[in-house]
Amino acid sequence: MNLPPLNRVLLVEDDPDILQIVEFALARVKKLSVETCRTGAEALERAERFAPDLILLDAMLPGMDGPSTLLELRKNPRLSAIPAVFMTAKIQPQDIAQYRELGALDVIPKPFQPSELAGTLFDLWSAHHEQHVAE
Repeated sequence: MNLPPLNRVLLVEDDPDILQIVEFALARVKKLSVETCRTGAEALERAERFAPDLILLDAMLPGMDGPSTLLELRKNPRLSAIPAVFMTAKIQPQDIAQYRELGALDVIPKPFQPSELAGTLFDLWSAHHEQHVAE
């Protein structure tokens, strides 16, 4: 299988510490291009121009929460098929089910291991593309 590269990640996170840790883990360690946004509204403004390969989205954001942000992003035909992964401390089974019903590939629980984050995203990326080839 010819896996498309994962190069560009749209990171939507309001916590400045987590934002910095994730950006470091993805951009500096794995050399991914990371566009950071602190709100859902900011993500809606910048997503199409940035053209991410993957969206990494905090579930709990000020104003428009993560699930609402993903629903809005999905309304744009250019963004509707971009895989998304939620990061959240809300990891009850019903929460995870809701995120997956919205089309998220998976949920990364907070707190997470920064050293494992990129590997987790690459694994989800690969599994997503393998699934689409099998369909």
